[in-house]
Amino acid sequence: MRAFVALLLLSLSTFSLAAASDQSSDQLAELLFNDPNSPRTGAKAPKLTIVSFTDYNCPYCKQFDPMLEKIVQENPDVQLIVKLLPFKGQSSVNAAKAALSTWRQQPDKFWPLHQRLMMKKGYHDDASIAAALAKTATDSIRTDEKTMGSLKMNLLLSQVLNIQGTPATIIGDQMVAGAIPYDDLEALVKEQLAQARGK
Repeated sequence: MRAFVALLLLSLSTFSLAAASDQSSDQLAELLFNDPNSPRTGAKAPKLTIVSFTDYNCPYCKQFDPMLEKIVQENPDVQLIVKLLPFKGQSSVNAAKAALSTWRQQPDKFWPLHQRLMMKKGYHDDASIAAALAKTATDSIRTDEKTMGSLKMNLLLSQVLNIQGTPATIIGDQMVAGAIPYDDLEALVKEQLAQARGK
């Protein structure tokens, strides 16, 4: 993974070779894989970590996100990290802030809320976000403004990684842009797991 991160840094014209040093790669890897403010599920000591940049208003994310969760359920060596990237307006920001506040305050309730927010067809508004909070018994959680720091960091990471839209998913040494069919996703995960186990 470190080689992948270094390659990404090298590929960006705004970065000098010095910026692609081991230290920069380590810092980027730390932000991608070890940020405690990023929701995660699956293996505690994963052989493969999937990082998903996603948006609650993105129709393709709504299709792809359940596939990622299914992959984690079926592969005990895989961990999924969610990086909320609210590209689609203020309601994306509001939904992401509600979800990340839940992760910070009651992490066991994050995934039910996340799934509920992903189930909504079309764009969220204040009423649909409030309904999702009520349905998942997270409506007592106050929005933590520190979550804006996480969202800004996710935006910065997306710029460094040249992510143009959601979903965008890092799977081992591959960056997957957009939603792909489940069979393709499963094949890629198995390939990356085999590589990881062979090291």
